[in-house]
Amino acid sequence: MLFNQIAQNKRRTFYVMFGFLLLVALIGASLGYVFCNSATAGVLLAVVLGIFYMLSMLSRSTEIVMNMNQAVEIKHESEFPELWHIIEDMSLVGKVPMPRVFIIEDPSPNAFATGRDPEHSAVAVTRGLLNRLNREELEGVIAHEISHIRNYDIRLQTTALALVAVISALVNLGGNFFWWGGGSRRRDDDNNGANVLVLVLSIFVLILGPLAASLAQMALSRNREFLADASGVELTRNPQGLISALQKISNSEPMKNADPSSSSLYISNPFKDKSWTHLFDTHPPTEERIARLERM
Repeated sequence: MLFNQIAQNKRRTFYVMFGFLLLVALIGASLGYVFCNSATAGVLLAVVLGIFYMLSMLSRSTEIVMNMNQAVEIKHESEFPELWHIIEDMSLVGKVPMPRVFIIEDPSPNAFATGRDPEHSAVAVTRGLLNRLNREELEGVIAHEISHIRNYDIRLQTTALALVAVISALVNLGGNFFWWGGGSRRRDDDNNGANVLVLVLSIFVLILGPLAASLAQMALSRNREFLADASGVELTRNPQGLISALQKISNSEPMKNADPSSSSLYISNPFKDKSWTHLFDTHPPTEERIARLERM
């Protein structure tokens, strides 16, 4: 059951990520077709922007995310010995380098991992997590976060953030072109029925692109949470610790210091808000996560 779930979640992640990349290319092509009469030029622009944003975010993702969430780095094990030793133990079991450790001064229990790869990773936990969880529960949470590092989810999430930024930049560029009357489409082309249809569809893609990107990012985040739950149990061999931790975290108050753009990184939604449809949730329902863990 455990390894089947891990394999299934990896396949789903591949499909979502592939769709995400297609969406970026489609928006780039739409921009190029509408304003430059060349879909190829738009795709090339999307690729260049994608590489730029990805390199920028990967090179300094840890510092940016930690600053946004007001996290303070712990330099020595003597400051929080139990937390330090648990992270050290789970890193050893997961066969990844010891990540940097950060504390967020917030009474609500929560945690997340970030970085560009296992060699440049970091784990942040709130003060509330340390105060409210026992050792078994804390091990379950840390194993979950180490699994994000081990499975390269941290790089995947950073890539997703970069792609969302690219889509926003492309759509904003299109809006500026439209506002200032830019573009070089040939008017005789616009009299052709097929070209008019493609033009309308391209504008439709540019309008709905950011919404589709947000949905793809949320779907990716939800799927990786399921994978990290399963992988975390693989490390601890104890699903009950994570089950109990998720119950405590989901029933706690919202965080005060979490950054909204980082909410998908946390083990559980730090703001506790639930949308009317799960399409807009940054995390899978806690009940479903627990149900899966109980079947392991």
